[in-house]
Formats: sequence, C-alpha cells, structure tokens
Amino acid sequence: MGESTERVITGLDVGSSKVATVIAKKTSEGLEILGVGVCPTEGMRKGSVVNVDATVKSIAKSVSEAEKMTGLPVNSALVGVSGPLIKSFNSHAAVSVRNEREVTDADVARVLELAKAVELPADREILHVLTQEFIVDDMPGIKDPRGMTGIRLDARVHVVTDDLPSTRNLVRCVEKAEVNIVDIVLSPLASADAVLTPEEREVGVALLDFGGGTVDMALFYDGALRHTFILPLGGSNITADVAVGLRVPAADAEVMKIASGCAAIQKVRRDELVELPGVGGRQPRPIRRQYLSEIIEPRAEEIFSLLRREILRSGFEDMLGAGIVLTGGGSRLEGLPELGERVFNLPMRRGVPIGIGGMAEVVNSPIFAPAVGLTLYGANLVENGGRPAEEEARGGWKVRVKRILSEFF
Repeated sequence: MGESTERVITGLDVGSSKVATVIAKKTSEGLEILGVGVCPTEGMRKGSVVNVDATVKSIAKSVSEAEKMTGLPVNSALVGVSGPLIKSFNSHAAVSVRNEREVTDADVARVLELAKAVELPADREILHVLTQEFIVDDMPGIKDPRGMTGIRLDARVHVVTDDLPSTRNLVRCVEKAEVNIVDIVLSPLASADAVLTPEEREVGVALLDFGGGTVDMALFYDGALRHTFILPLGGSNITADVAVGLRVPAADAEVMKIASGCAAIQKVRRDELVELPGVGGRQPRPIRRQYLSEIIEPRAEEIFSLLRREILRSGFEDMLGAGIVLTGGGSRLEGLPELGERVFNLPMRRGVPIGIGGMAEVVNSPIFAPAVGLTLYGANLVENGGRPAEEEARGGWKVRVKRILSEFF
C-alpha cells in the first residue's frame, strides 16, 4: 500500500433511480476526481431498498465502471442514506465547566454526549450529531469554546436519526456487492459539501437535492445545519404523470421529460412541437410541447409547495439570504429554477460540484452532487482524523452495525 492508495476515497450514492460511484484522491491541493461509474437501478424506492438482488447488481456494476475508468480497486466507500424514514431534530444541553476554569475537550465531549442522550424508539439510531453553536456563560454563537474561561457550557446541536431496518438493508446490499462501508452519511449533507459555498451557509441557504424518489432538503444558517427534511416525492413522480397523461411507457416518458420537458409553461413557445413515440407499432406523432409542460408544471409546483410549507414550519424562511440551491438528477429539468423562484419567492440557482480538481468535468453535473459530496466528507474525516465529538456518535454507529449484522446473519 503506497501513499497514493491510502488516500483514495470512494463515494457511493445509491439513489432511487441510479447508483453513482465517484473515486477521488486526497492531495495536498485538495480533492482530485479520478473517475466515476453510473448505473440505473430498479431495486430502490424512495431511498429504501425494495429489491436486494437488483440493488446489489446495480451497486456492483456502478463500482466496476468506476474501477475500469480509474484502474483502481474499490474496497471501501462512504455511503449516502436518504428517505422519508430519516428524522431529525434540534437538541440542547448544558454542563458546568469543571473547576470553573477553562473549557477543555472533556467538557465539550460531555456536553455533546448529553445533547444526544435522547430517548429513541428501538428501530431508530443516531446517524449524526452536528454542532450548531456553543454558549459559554451567556456568550452565544461560539464555534469552538475550548480554551475559554467560564462556569457553564451550553451546546445546541442538530441530531439526525435513521431507521435501522431500512439502513440495515442498504448496508447489507453494499456489503453483498463486496464493498466495505467506511461511514454512512446523510445524503443532503454530502450534497451540501459538494455544491454550497461557505458564504451561502453563512448567510442562510436551503439546499434541495432533487432525486428520482425523494427531494432531500437541508437548511443552513450562520455556517451550521439548522433543519433537514426528506420529501417522499421526486422526479419519478413527474415521469409517472407524463406516462399517464400521454399514454406512453415510463421509459419513453422519462426520455421525453429530460429532452423536451419544461416546468415553466411561460418559457415554452406556443408553436413548439415534440415527437411523441409510437407505442405497439403505432407511428410516432408530433404533439405541442406546451401540452407536455401542462403535465409537468403542476406536479413540480406541488413538490416545491410542500417543501416551502416545510421551510415555513421550520421557522427559518427569513434566514435564507442566499436563497435556494437546487441539485440532484431531477434538477436538470428545464424551467425548474424559474418555477422555484415563483413558488418560494427566493432566488434559486442550480448547483454542480465545486472546489474539486482532477477530472472535474466528468462530475460537472448535478447528478454527481451526493457522490462527490461523500468523497469530500471522507477527505475531511481523514484530515481531522475523525471529528472528535461527532466521531463519538458515529463510531458507535459502526460498532452497532457490526452487532446488528452479526445478530441477524
């Protein structure tokens, strides 16, 4: 094992419509993309495994494509999880600083341990404990309290919990495809690492990762994650509407949606025509492109309206100074940013992975945001030697997964 192979990091994004694998290398300059592999999947629905064999096949195929492109073997990967079964909440705890002197690592670990000591149902596990801020005595907004003098230390954190059976199925599929799991990461958190700038997180931004089966949302403000939400609707719902409305198979509907669809009717000229494929030996025929948009726009608008309702419910709608960043495979649909600006009443941009080197052009698409984000996340773990406080919460996760797998299999 030379120096170079030790720092190779793989991100595995097992989505509802495709599996994307990104292989990257950590260098002194940053992260260098070495290669990718993408394979459509039939075995996932809404972020959960519904067919083990199909999912294992798709993972293996996507990984082997990435291996062929790079000439490197993939032994282990960071895996993203999503789906409506993921629930998160904000938590808060306080401890008195030992000896009323300066805040030490031990105090920080104690207060974070307390903040995540929440009663959870038996089928739920803590996936991440993300620090929002510390308060020393009455000084709020502190990012790193170590070395400060005070009597009382408070921590505000965002706790992400996942559904054990659902995660267990995904873990099982990845391991059956002969890939070891380095860590499991919430997908929108990974995507945020790939497409958001530090300024956007500071000023306040909502990330929408528009996938096939779900739209994953993460709200950031003042540099920290404030709220996460996963909507069990996505691009495949729009495709299904097109298939029903135009009476074509789902595969044709998907092709038409990507090639000619538009989520904002006002962008489509009245005289534009698109080709409707013939089914069962019938001839293809032209239809008005506006007719296709009339099917797509209401569903896309419904998805955005449900997400807007969640933003209002979270209470952060006035803190999104940088507006909304849209990423994920479903975000390629034409007209989405225009529709989004109208529904959310906020500026919206499409996000592709930024701040990476190497073969950056091969991942220059919103499809790769979660997988690239996973490699960035992995690179940070290497750099920080595992973040002490968070690592605690997640190191436990790994131990538990081993236990779960040994109990069940």
